[in-house]
Amino acid sequence: MKGGGEKMPNKITEEMTLIEILNFPGAREVLEKHSLPCLHCPMAAFELGTLRIGEVAKMYGIDLKSLLDDLNKAV
Repeated sequence: MKGGGEKMPNKITEEMTLIEILNFPGAREVLEKHSLPCLHCPMAAFELGTLRIGEVAKMYGIDLKSLLDDLNKAV
């Protein structure tokens, strides 16, 4: 996830960017299950490093608590 030997966080939070979350094994499948449109949007590909999961969930009416619960169970 980060260079310099830094460890990955052990919990996904609403402040994390999509690119950070996608570095976790199994995260993409959970995001797809919750119908996160950014994964298939060509324009979002340029913004994955700045889009925070909390903001994206709010924009698309995705239940953030449920999404974070599923992500943290999967990873």
